Amino acid sequence: MNSGIETLSDFYRGRRHIIFPLSTEGVEEGRSHFNIFPRKHCGFRTPYNRRDFYKLTLILGQGEIVYQDQTILIDKPALFMPCPSVPYLWTCLSDDQTGYCSLFNQQFFKGYQDYEIIRTASLFGEDSNPVLFLDTEQVVLISSYFEQMMEAAVSSYVYKNDIIRHLLGLLMHTVLSRVEGKQTDTVNQSSAPELAVRFHELLKRQFPLDSPANPLMMKSPSDFARELNVHVNHLNYVIRNAFGKTTSAVIRDHILDEAKALLLNTQWDISQVGYCLGFEEPAHFNNFFKKNTSVTPLRYRKRIVANI
Repeated sequence: MNSGIETLSDFYRGRRHIIFPLSTEGVEEGRSHFNIFPRKHCGFRTPYNRRDFYKLTLILGQGEIVYQDQTILIDKPALFMPCPSVPYLWTCLSDDQTGYCSLFNQQFFKGYQDYEIIRTASLFGEDSNPVLFLDTEQVVLISSYFEQMMEAAVSSYVYKNDIIRHLLGLLMHTVLSRVEGKQTDTVNQSSAPELAVRFHELLKRQFPLDSPANPLMMKSPSDFARELNVHVNHLNYVIRNAFGKTTSAVIRDHILDEAKALLLNTQWDISQVGYCLGFEEPAHFNNFFKKNTSVTPLRYRKRIVANI
């Protein structure tokens, strides 16, 4: 199985037979993007890949999902919300496939209050359950959200993206409150275990990085302390107790893992990989990577390609 990164361009390239309501041009330029389409056009089998975008899919039809180390049978209506950094494989088990699929990137929600849902709630997390089975009432409600998003997408209304953002945010709120039965944590000063969880979720949600034009935003303990509204010394104390490492070490390990993934799964220049990870100068990224792996980024990429 291949576990590379499927980009938005890859997604559209493999679905040239579908007429999408919104433009598919310029998707690799780091711009805000959203699209939606009926699942009657879905393929029988998707590649086993990570994605550099979010997908939110209403599945009406039977199928099977291979996700991380589990196989999930879809034998009733379900909402599928995979974490972009987790590779998965979808296989249809019935010819009758309906519902809707929506896809969007982080930029689509930037500057919009409901973007906080994606960043801080339990949706799209690596440890979250990606499949939520729905009862009849929930299918009717969630179908209406997708139908309204589709209507907005095909309309000529100049502010249709605002309508779509509201509907998408409302859909995610519905998932949190009705389906998962969880509420987003809005308390700034959490207990130590809660703070550790919020920090870790905030860190993980920065990955995978989808474009050199969108570099890592939070890369230091002070960045996370500011976002979590706690003193950096308190954050460092909590993280050391929770993970047995300093906050800087936990962040470093995630950045290093992402660096390896980008070197393996993209064709970006070494300087682009470094810049995307927050290193303004290529030499700084080179020194960081060599210090933690004993090889340069270029040497690492060559070894992997050569299967050494």
